[in-house]
Amino acid sequence: MKQALIVQGGWEGHQPAEVAELLAQQLREESFQVEVSDTLDSFLDAEKLACQDLIVPVWTMGQISKEQLKPLLEAVKSGTGIAGCHGGMGDSFRNETQYQYMVGGQWVAHPGGDGVHYDVFIKESKHPIMAGIEDFQVCSEQYYMHIDPAIHVLATTRFGDVEMPVAWTKTYGEGSVFYCSLGHQADIVAMPPVLRMMRQGMIWAARSSVGSPF
Repeated sequence: MKQALIVQGGWEGHQPAEVAELLAQQLREESFQVEVSDTLDSFLDAEKLACQDLIVPVWTMGQISKEQLKPLLEAVKSGTGIAGCHGGMGDSFRNETQYQYMVGGQWVAHPGGDGVHYDVFIKESKHPIMAGIEDFQVCSEQYYMHIDPAIHVLATTRFGDVEMPVAWTKTYGEGSVFYCSLGHQADIVAMPPVLRMMRQGMIWAARSSVGSPF
């Protein structure tokens, strides 16, 4: 049975506990053994992290100590997958650039705040993460992000003439990384196309045969 660790907390406006439970349920339905933690001290146990198939951070902003961050980075470098959404993974630990490098991006702004109507365009419909998902609309925060040019973009949105990634994969060492910028609160994560993307993205990241992000 595959092992997954979900670590939730940080800014409460993103409903981390509720989002963590939604994602945990998806993994349990795929026969993962899931532990949900509410402390970053869960990252202190390097041996335990190395045994995980998947880590799912749901922790917006806040601070992480070097002692907590190093085992997390080392676990992913060594092959543990990591997957997450919105600020829970893409706006965590703003001072930790190595964490942002692992993720492949960092939140910059959400012009218009919450309640912006926008389109999500599927760019890689044949990728297993995007199976069964077509272009859709969402009313939520629209993330404008700094992005790593090494990411493999799966879905995008538009800010005028600017095409902005919404979902991507990359590798970090031997580990697979999946990120989706949707998911301001639990109701957005629960939208059928978003929940399907997260489920398939988490499964993809947790693969034992890690390598190409494509």
